[in-house]
Amino acid sequence: MNKSVCPRFEKAVTLLSQRWTGLIIYQLLEGKQRFKSIELSIGISGKVLSDRLKDLEKEGLVLREVIPETPVRIEYSLTDKGKALKPVIDSIQNWSHDWIENNKSKSLS
Repeated sequence: MNKSVCPRFEKAVTLLSQRWTGLIIYQLLEGKQRFKSIELSIGISGKVLSDRLKDLEKEGLVLREVIPETPVRIEYSLTDKGKALKPVIDSIQNWSHDWIENNKSKSLS
């Protein structure tokens, strides 16, 4: 039996497999954060982070909130659609603990 790939599944995998996207979602699962905080936490360049946040916002996963202060403050958070990825991210994290070798600990032994 030849099973074809569901277009929605393919789109989800393509979106989530973009470099840094998973880490951005993982970071935002902790709650609202400012751009610089995300940038420093995961070690991503500002340009790439900006591009990924725009993509995630366009897909309805991230909310960009402008707080009208002086200076203007911008915070990013996950939408309900983005938060719905928590079990997926948790499963990947659990799987990685069981199956991905930690090269740092290997080199220490």
